[in-house]
Amino acid sequence: MSGPRFDRPRAILFDWDNTLVDNWAVIRAALNAALTAMGQAPWSLAETKARVRASLRDSFPRMFGERWRDAEKIFYGRFAETHLVELREMPGAGRLLTELAAAGLTLGVVSNKRGGYLRAEAAHLGWAGHFHRLVGSGDAKADKPAPEPVRLALEGVGLAPGPGVWFVGDADIDLVCAAASGCLPVLLREAPPEAGEFASHPPALHLKTCAELAEFIEKL
Repeated sequence: MSGPRFDRPRAILFDWDNTLVDNWAVIRAALNAALTAMGQAPWSLAETKARVRASLRDSFPRMFGERWRDAEKIFYGRFAETHLVELREMPGAGRLLTELAAAGLTLGVVSNKRGGYLRAEAAHLGWAGHFHRLVGSGDAKADKPAPEPVRLALEGVGLAPGPGVWFVGDADIDLVCAAASGCLPVLLREAPPEAGEFASHPPALHLKTCAELAEFIEKL
C-alpha cells in the first residue's frame, strides 16, 4: 500500500456499530417504534445508517423536542428486547481484536451507544477482556465527537490522545472525534471516501475490512 509512512500504534480506539458489530436491524426497529409513536414517518435501513450518528441524548431532543424522553423510553424498550439476539460481528472483527490484544496493543471503544448496552454486547460476544475500557453514551460528561470519551477510554494506561493512538471508525463523527482529541483518524469501511466527503476532517488512512486493518498493522 503506497502513501505516507505510519508508525505502529500504541493504542487503538474503535467505534462500535458498523465498525466491529452489525446491529442495524435492531436499531432501525427501535428507532421506527419511537418515530411512529411520535407521529413521524419511519426510516428505511439506508436512511437509518446514513442518519444515525450522534448519541441519543444529543439527537433525540432535536428530533422530538419536549417529548424526547417519551421517545427515549420507547426506543430503549424495543431495543433491549432483541439487541443481543440480533447482534453480529463485522467480518473478521473478533479475529482482529484477538490478534491486536495478543500483540500487546491497548484497545478501547468509544461509542454513542448507551454504555450499559455497549458493555453487555461486548460481554455477549466474549470480547470484553480485549478492551481496557468500553466508553458509551452517558459515561463521560459529553458524547462523541467531543474529546471527553476518548480521554476516559485512555484513563489509567499512561497514554494521552495523540498520533500514537488510532481512532478507527466508519463515519464522519468518528473522524471529527479523532481530530478533536488529537488521535490518528482511520476510516474503516468498504467504500473509499467520496470527493469532498470529509473535507474538514479527512482520514489519515482508509482500510476496507478488519482483516485489512490487521494485516496493515502487522507489517508496521
